[in-house]
Amino acid sequence: MLVAADVIGAPCWLSLAARDRRAAERFYGAVLGWSFQQGRFGRAFSVAEAAGVPVAGIGAVAGEFAVPVAWTPYFAVEDADAAAARVGERGGTVGVGPVSYPPGGRAALVSDREGAAFGIWDGGVLAQWSVGADRSPAWLELHTGNAFDAALFYGEVLGWGEGDGCCDISYEEDQVVLRRDGQPVARLNSGPVEEAAPKPQLRPRWLVHFKVPDLNRAVALALENGGSKVTDAKWGSTGQMTLRDPDGGLFTLDQSDHLGNRKAD
Repeated sequence: MLVAADVIGAPCWLSLAARDRRAAERFYGAVLGWSFQQGRFGRAFSVAEAAGVPVAGIGAVAGEFAVPVAWTPYFAVEDADAAAARVGERGGTVGVGPVSYPPGGRAALVSDREGAAFGIWDGGVLAQWSVGADRSPAWLELHTGNAFDAALFYGEVLGWGEGDGCCDISYEEDQVVLRRDGQPVARLNSGPVEEAAPKPQLRPRWLVHFKVPDLNRAVALALENGGSKVTDAKWGSTGQMTLRDPDGGLFTLDQSDHLGNRKAD
């Protein structure tokens, strides 16, 4: 673990809140080829690895914390309590925490003004983990009604675009792109969302993208292992497919050849 001094405001981890950890491991292991190690936070948690590199955490905590089954990106902050306060002051919601985790970290599950959930983490981060086109996850995508308003919220909460911050932001048509060291790590997209929509894929949300060498094969494996296609989502482009795992968690697979040139329709 390393102190997160140079990553404040950047994505620092990815976590799946599941109901059945073993079932989630079987599914993502089959589709993405991940292996799993025991997590630091007890038997309910595991760490997914790809070629020995940590990719994500999986925790059987959806029932315990009364949260939906979902992938959640975590962003590094200097002080979890102060960041959670900024979320509330700017119209967001603090759902869980901040709570303490060994050895000395603090985390909270929060949501922005439109209800898209994300996490904040105050503590050490894994040096091997990062977001980027040549890594997994490949990138993070916020589906929101107004990307520019969302960028102001996240900028104020996480310090994006500040002179000594981790990340730069650029405004490209109806999209905001977050870059760290010149590498795109997240995109905020304006589009058709409904905060009270009965289907989660139609609500404001963060969506994670995993790259695969053969999209058709990976989609077939997902379907064979109990996943399903999300056919009514109004987002996406060629070379990607949004899916639901057997527990209901949403994620997107990207054909690796198309990474780096993605723009939501």
